[in-house]
Amino acid sequence: MSLERAQLVDDLELLRATVAWKCSGLTDEQARWPGERMTAAGILWHLALVENTLHDVVVTGQPERWAERLEAGRDAAFEVGLDLPIEDVRGAYRDNVELCREVIAERSLDDPVGFEGDRLVTVGSVVEYLVKETSRHLELLRGLIGE
Repeated sequence: MSLERAQLVDDLELLRATVAWKCSGLTDEQARWPGERMTAAGILWHLALVENTLHDVVVTGQPERWAERLEAGRDAAFEVGLDLPIEDVRGAYRDNVELCREVIAERSLDDPVGFEGDRLVTVGSVVEYLVKETSRHLELLRGLIGE
């Protein structure tokens, strides 16, 4: 494994573990607040969708399983987490991380993958995006839950 790949994967794994840890002890009440759209449950659900989309759509070319739920708008990824028990949201995140982890482990970072029709990106750029997206949302979680 190259140093670049090892560093990128290690960064992603650290972020994933921190997100999971931040949300591990939350009750349903702590994970969401009445009248608020940006909640820990919503952020965790959004990250589960990102992992799933990158696995299904970008890396393996499968149809997006969440497309129907996202038809309601861009914020739907955050809102679905408001209606589910936090344990279900944690489980969705954990399961989608594992799916994405397996595919990344099997592919070269230089492998081209299709994205948005005819556009090609590399597996490495997908992983870099996942690092950035997880990092951004971890900062939101820290703001909501605290360090």
